[in-house]
Parts: sequence; C-alpha cells; structure tokens
Amino acid sequence: MELLIKNARIVDHAQDFIGDIYIKDGIINEVGRDISEKGCRVFDALGIVVMPAFTDLHVHFREPGFTYKEDIESGSRAAARGGYTTVNLMANTNPPCSSMDIVNQVMERVGSVGLVDAFQCVSITSGMQGDEISHLDLITEPVKCLSDDGKGVASSGLMLKAMQKCKEKGLVIMSHAEDASISKDDYRLAENLMTWRDLQLCRESGAHLHMCHVSTKEAIDYITQAKLEGLNVTCEVAPHHIYATDSLDYKVNPPFRKMSDIEAIIAAIKLGIVDAIATDHAPHTSEDKRQGAPGISGIETSFPLCYTSLVKKGHIDLCKLSDIMSRRPAEILGINKGRIGVGCEADLVIVDIEDCYEIDPQKFASKGKNTPFAGDKVYGKVLITFKSGRIVYDYKDE
Repeated sequence: MELLIKNARIVDHAQDFIGDIYIKDGIINEVGRDISEKGCRVFDALGIVVMPAFTDLHVHFREPGFTYKEDIESGSRAAARGGYTTVNLMANTNPPCSSMDIVNQVMERVGSVGLVDAFQCVSITSGMQGDEISHLDLITEPVKCLSDDGKGVASSGLMLKAMQKCKEKGLVIMSHAEDASISKDDYRLAENLMTWRDLQLCRESGAHLHMCHVSTKEAIDYITQAKLEGLNVTCEVAPHHIYATDSLDYKVNPPFRKMSDIEAIIAAIKLGIVDAIATDHAPHTSEDKRQGAPGISGIETSFPLCYTSLVKKGHIDLCKLSDIMSRRPAEILGINKGRIGVGCEADLVIVDIEDCYEIDPQKFASKGKNTPFAGDKVYGKVLITFKSGRIVYDYKDE
C-alpha cells in the first residue's frame, strides 16, 4: 500500500515545515518538499497539521474482567479517535495480569481488533496482592513494563527486589506513588513520601523507574533532583493534572492539585524533566462513578486539553508537545514510532489546531463517558489517525 500526503504542516519533536510524506508498505519512505507523484493515492493536507501519532504509556482497557467499563475493541477505537496508535495497558484487570497466559490472551485480542498496537503490563506483585514476586521469573517478551497501578507496592523490601528483577530483565518498573496508610488523610503527603522512597530504591537498584501520574510540586522537585544525579528515572504527567485545579469537584487518583502544582509541572515540562504525557485513561460506568470510583475517560480528550493548556497559552510550542506525546513515550517503550522520518513506522495523526469546539462525551468511542470536562471549549481536533499508513479513524465517519 502506498500513500502520498501533500502540502501538510509537518510537525514532530525536531521539525515544523510545509511539505509532503510518502508512505510505502506501512513505513515512511520519503519526507520533503514537492515530492513527485508516485502514481498512488494522494491525500491533500493543505492547511492542517500532520504529527506522529501519540503513544500512551498508561491506560486501562479493563479486559479481562471489567468489560462492562471498557474492552479491547472500544478502548482501541477510543485511542484511535484520540490520535493514539500505541498504548500500554495496566495490569489491574480481573484476574490481574500476573502471567504470560493473560498477556498472550490480551495481545491476541489486540491483534484481532487491529486498530492500535498495545503492550500489556504485568503486575509487580502476584495478583497485585503486595506480598510476593515469584511470577516475575516467568515474564518474557513482549512485556515491556511492570505496574501495580491503582495500588502501588507498600513493602519497600519487596519493591527493591522487584526493581532488581527489572534491572536483570531490562524491564521498566512503573510506580503508582501512594502510601495507602496516609492517602485517606493526606494524599499530597502520600504521593510525596512514596515518590521519595521509590527514587531511593531506584538509586540502590539501578533499575529503570517510571513515575506515573506525577501531580505535586514536591514530587516533581524530587524527580528533578534524581535526574540531575543521573538516576535512571522517567516520569509522566496526566492531561487533567495540567488542565484543571482542585477547584473542580471530581474524583481522580491522584486528585486535582493546586495552581502552584500545575505551574511546577509546566516548568518541568519546559526544562525537559517530564518525559511523557500519559492519560491514565480510566473508563467507568455512571453507576461506578456515583459509587466513588476514581478516574477520567481521558484518551479522547488528551490532545485538545494539552494543546489548549500548553501550546495555546504559550507555555510550549507544538514541537515540544509532540516530543512528550510521541517521541519520548515511544523511546521508553523502545518502538520505532514518534517521529516523522525515513524508516519510521507510518503512524500519523492529522489535527486541526484552529478548530475550537465543545467536548461532548456522548461522542466518545470509549464505553466510559466519565469526564468533568463536558461542554468545555478546547482547541485541537483530531481529524484522521493513520496506523502503518492505513486510516483507523476518520472524523467524517462519525
């Protein structure tokens, strides 16, 4: 299959120019100005932006066990609608993903749906029970990351052993930084304490530690210092923690923070401390939300929230946003995506950055319509998503 995209504003982490992209057999074959006709399908992108499709390091697709909230197909459609073609699935399913059998079942489903690429996390502790890690000896490819997201690992000794195992196997260990013995009373302290602890364990083990949904000024400061010391640590922030403050009454975990925290996160993005935007896409039913389930269905609103909060307000440029939504998360997963260059996989997203529109959760492809941002006016509409040069989402089909 061949495709020639013409007259686009081509933007990735390192370039921003008007030009063309020639795709052959799912790979970017040529990038430049005035590429000659190839006798193939031509897509005229005049007046709109083409970027590398986004990679999300942190999503919950709820399969197996909670498919009434989301499943692989609905989650994949939501991802494509949000401009994502690669996702990293958390392990807090039912049963929790603690074995290669479950990994293989999920990967088979992802392949059969065929809309996005996915990696399945394995739980750090067996069954996410927090007491043993013997199952990690059996973990093999294609697993990239371990995570007990939703809980975190209470035992420092067990977390250290898990990090040592990750170092041995070349895996990324993802930290849900929450001291559950404190979080009911003081979630800020709960996040800060666990962030500090896991950074010390990272120093001791040498493992690649990835800090999830960082939300406080103090946590960002700890991570900044750790990076300056050369620790093998990366971190992500969620779109909703950039877009809204604790004046919003909506349950998420970590909770919405103060404006001073948002300012610290934005400063860290500018300094290159923040490696990735990751949605923590957490679809729930309306009944589950009424009963107090924390989380936002966020993968379809990620780009407009970030574009509106960061680029439209002049904090960063579009190249920097591409860096933390595409290049760096792809690098963390070790995949050949996130850039627009010869030899890269042709996973692309076409966006209209001038389109101002209202968020309408009833249009979400996700089963989860849970968002506090319904009716908010944002900029940056995802028009078309390509995976390997094939359209997997087109707004005209809605």
